This record gives sequence, C-alpha cells and structure tokens, in this order.
Amino acid sequence: MKILKIIHTTYGFFIFILLFILLFPFLLIPILFPSQFKLTGTINRWWAKLLFTFVFLPYEIECHAKLDPKRTYIFCPNHFSYLDIPTMGLNPCNTLFVGKNDMEKVPFFGFMYRRLHITVNRESIRSRGHTLKKTMLAIEDGKSLVIYPEGGMMTKQAPQMVPFKNGAFRAAIEKQIAIVPVTIPFNWIILPDQSPLRLNWGKVKVIFHEPIETAGLTLEDINELKEKVYNTIDEELKRHADR
Repeated sequence: MKILKIIHTTYGFFIFILLFILLFPFLLIPILFPSQFKLTGTINRWWAKLLFTFVFLPYEIECHAKLDPKRTYIFCPNHFSYLDIPTMGLNPCNTLFVGKNDMEKVPFFGFMYRRLHITVNRESIRSRGHTLKKTMLAIEDGKSLVIYPEGGMMTKQAPQMVPFKNGAFRAAIEKQIAIVPVTIPFNWIILPDQSPLRLNWGKVKVIFHEPIETAGLTLEDINELKEKVYNTIDEELKRHADR
C-alpha cells in the first residue's frame, strides 16, 4: 500500500507539471495582455479538471446559489491541503488568487503566479499593506478573488480552522462586494499537510455557499462578517466529518 501511494503521488506531481508546461503558452496571453485576465480562470478550470481526471481523483462541484459571472466576488475557502489550490480552479467564476509569496520561488510556475495573481509576504507589514492596495485595485477592475481567510495552511488539527484574518473582509466591506464562503471538506484526507506528502484516493469536493452581501456594512461589522463566514464553512465541515 505504501509503495502504491508513493507511485500515485509521484505520478500526480508529474501530471501537474506536464499540464503546466502544456498550458503555459496559453497563460502567456493574460500575462502579456492584462485586459484578458478572465482567461486565467478559464485555463485554471481546464487545468484542474484535467489534473483530477488524469490523477484518478473524482471531483464534485456543489453550488448552493447561482453565481453571476458578471459580478465581482471574494471567495473564502478553508485551507488544509496543497490540493486546495487546484480545487479552487474548479470555480465556475473566473478568479485570481491572493496567496503567500512562497510560490514565487518555484521555477516558471513562480513567474506565472507573480504576474497573474497577487502575492503577499505575511511577515512584512509593508508587503501586507501593498497587497491590500493591489487587492483593492483588482476589485475596482472587476476581478473576482480567492483569498484563504486563515492566511494559509495554519491549523494543526484539520478539519478545525484557525481564526480568520481581516484582509478579505475589510476589502469586501470597503468595496461593498459579496463574499462567497467555500467549503473543501476532504482534501485534508486526500493530501494531508504532512511530510512526506502522500496522495490518498478520495473524491475532491468543493461547495460554494450562497454569497453573503456586504452592502451597507462598515468596518465596524468586520467581526460579525468573519463569524458568519467562519460558521458557514465550519458547519459544512462538521456535517461532512459525520458522514
């Protein structure tokens, strides 16, 4: 069983890299022509679907409300596994990611990630401020964003989340756009955040909850909004843990 997991994990990594190489020329389009940023979401969907198909991981997308592709949203998913990043590629809306700048160090992938998405060094106050500014400008440009509200894979007790950071909620309130809570219930089992990384067979599932509107909210409502999003995701995680 152990050797099969090693083979499956190695094969999965190979497929991820191969798909990136094949799709990289298409990713150059939104890099060279920023007005075509929506292509990033389209390419990410193909990347995610092909990845899960060829790595033999069935996937399921569940939407609790119809998402308007013409609206701007901030998507807030729980984050327990490296598999969460391609999983959010299954998003029916075209989105960009706001994530840690560690990705920039990966050859070629880092170049793409830095040019198309928004990165942050959470250890630097200056970087966090710069990232918030870029996030606001992206929203003004009509770009929907994926922001992991825990600030990364922070928990040591998955599927228990850690308290959310303010960034996503501040941006949503200041720009008066809706937040979409997202539950990813099984990735922490399929690809646990532990060393060495090992893939386990299972179904990748992503649940897009009903958007939570922020119209009329002020920054004084930030904690209430965080709690509402946290509880929405947490209740879904608990329901799936009981199955």
